[in-house]
Amino acid sequence: MRIPIYQVDAFTERLFGGNPAAVMLLERYPEDAVLQAIAAENNLAETAFLVPDGQDYRLRWFTPGVEVPLCGHATLASAAVVMERMHPGRTSVVFRTLSGPLPVRKSEIGYVLNFPARVAVPVQTTPDVAKALNAVPVELLITDFNYLAILESEHTLRSLRPDMGAVAALDRAGLIVSAPAEGRYDFVSRYFAPVKGIPEDPVTGAAHCTLAPYWGSRLGKTALRGFQASTRGGEVLCQVLGDRVELEGATIFFLEGHVNI
Repeated sequence: MRIPIYQVDAFTERLFGGNPAAVMLLERYPEDAVLQAIAAENNLAETAFLVPDGQDYRLRWFTPGVEVPLCGHATLASAAVVMERMHPGRTSVVFRTLSGPLPVRKSEIGYVLNFPARVAVPVQTTPDVAKALNAVPVELLITDFNYLAILESEHTLRSLRPDMGAVAALDRAGLIVSAPAEGRYDFVSRYFAPVKGIPEDPVTGAAHCTLAPYWGSRLGKTALRGFQASTRGGEVLCQVLGDRVELEGATIFFLEGHVNI
């Protein structure tokens, strides 16, 4: 098979910023082992695999190690491929996924994703989490997918050096870390998921499905501006809509070509 491939930087307005995702267009899905091998070969945080489904598309996401049920930046990248390369002039698309239908619409700065909210509930801080962070959070919350650790300041968050072995040993696949922002953003964050093959993710849309409801409730706001303070960095505009969250971001194409499988 000769398969089209695109690499798109998502949640950024500048090349080499945000989170790079591979997007691959298929006529049908091969065996999962083949999809996983392709994602490992691409060696990006996520590879998105699109298959036509009527006027819309089925969408699956794979890290270098596992398939994941939800991914923001690779969905953003997929929307850019559909609306800028496959169907120029189109302004919306629905992706059929493991997390249900995910509508995406074009905006002035890029695209708006409509995702399910993942509301976190407070738990007691544990020694395992403190060891993983090499810091004691001021608050700890949990979802079915991730821990959310709140730190006292943006400076503490940016200087954090987690113990990746201890993060991988936690009973959740990922660790979201967040703090109040000191500048024009409402909050800053980082995300660690070594068990998925992603020691630190550059910009994590799915994490903002938890961050937006948390900070929205804490700050008394429904519209929020988040910044993920990884080395590449990226901005996510958030809108809390009950049990849904809208995430808005820009994209930039880096690579376009074909792979032979």
